[in-house]
Amino acid sequence: MFRMTYLPSYPDNRDFSADCKPVYSGTRKMIFTRLPCSAYVVLLCFIVTMGFLVLPVSADATTDAIQAANNVYVSNYTIDPAVLFTGDTSTVTFYVTNGNANQSVMVNHATFGDDDIRLTSGTYDANVNIGPLQTRSFVFSIGTDRPDGTYYPSFSLSFVAGNGMYSRTPVKVDNTPLVMTIADQPDTFIQGVKETICVQISNPRDYDVKNVIFEATGNNVTLTPSKTYIGYLAAGTSTLVNFTVTPDSPTTLFMHVDYDNGDNSHSINTTLPIQFTTDKLQADPVMSNIVIALNNGTYDVTGDVTNAGLSNANGVTVTSLSPAVPRDPEMNYVIGTLKPDDFGSFEATFTAPAGISSIPLQLSYKDSNGNVITSVQNIDLNQATSQINSQPSMLPALSVILIIVLGVGGYLYMKRRKNL
Repeated sequence: MFRMTYLPSYPDNRDFSADCKPVYSGTRKMIFTRLPCSAYVVLLCFIVTMGFLVLPVSADATTDAIQAANNVYVSNYTIDPAVLFTGDTSTVTFYVTNGNANQSVMVNHATFGDDDIRLTSGTYDANVNIGPLQTRSFVFSIGTDRPDGTYYPSFSLSFVAGNGMYSRTPVKVDNTPLVMTIADQPDTFIQGVKETICVQISNPRDYDVKNVIFEATGNNVTLTPSKTYIGYLAAGTSTLVNFTVTPDSPTTLFMHVDYDNGDNSHSINTTLPIQFTTDKLQADPVMSNIVIALNNGTYDVTGDVTNAGLSNANGVTVTSLSPAVPRDPEMNYVIGTLKPDDFGSFEATFTAPAGISSIPLQLSYKDSNGNVITSVQNIDLNQATSQINSQPSMLPALSVILIIVLGVGGYLYMKRRKNL
């Protein structure tokens, strides 16, 4: 008789057939070896101990990172331009400093702006490490369509280990332009006379402007210089621009100033009408006492020039104009300088074609600025007095000779009689 031994994990549902072989019913189970109770206790103690060791380290690291983030601050910022016109753009730079002496700080997602001051550039979304006592700059482009006023958009910066920081920054919008005024101009304008105009350009804004250019234009006028580069104009300051104008006819001067507020272009304009009038203080030479004589086809004109004005007339000159043809000896007569109420005489000689009844005499002089001023006066040739040249008489000479001959003859005659 055989004894059969079975593992305890199988159920005791055996059935023996006639040939004495066991028949099993149900599912066969895996065999696991049970650990002793002491081993379970040791494993549990190890897990608990490791938890107590790791948890304080993680908590301390998080606390240190948060405390380090508290020492990060905005040390400075710049806005260029600091004062915007409506529609302008500006560049803003924030300088973020890590005040920790021994610990770096990881930051990300830096941005700037709000509903009034819009951000026109991108944000900083990548992680950036700021080392101990180091400074990192964050640059943004902004724009606005808001009216005059001061707005306070926010600069925000997130920390990898912590919340973040916020800094409100004032941005001013001011639409006050530059101012252009006529600082000095002549009382009158005269055709062909060069005059000086002085223009003052002022910057009443709270921020400097650059690339300031002044330009003057006009029809039928000579401008020197027509364009002047001024460059930099500080806030609250002004500058003077001088240029000369020589008008050929009444016209209008157009004056234009371009300037940049940061990288934004702006301009101002003004006009100045040019009308011809009489200068109340200018010199006024006048010709008078004119006498015309005709001698063998050549006209000889004499007269006086009197300065009836209130300024000196420099380089006073008298000459004849076409159709007259100046002739020697007085083709162009120079009187010189005439003070107010002073006068000088002149003489002009010329010939004129047959049938001409009048010719123009031109009187010219220079004012204190060197401008040549001319005036023309027509003279009537019909008033000329004719002078007929004849051969010199021989009678006086013959009389002298006759007297000499008679005297010498009488002397010789008396001498000869005396000798007899």
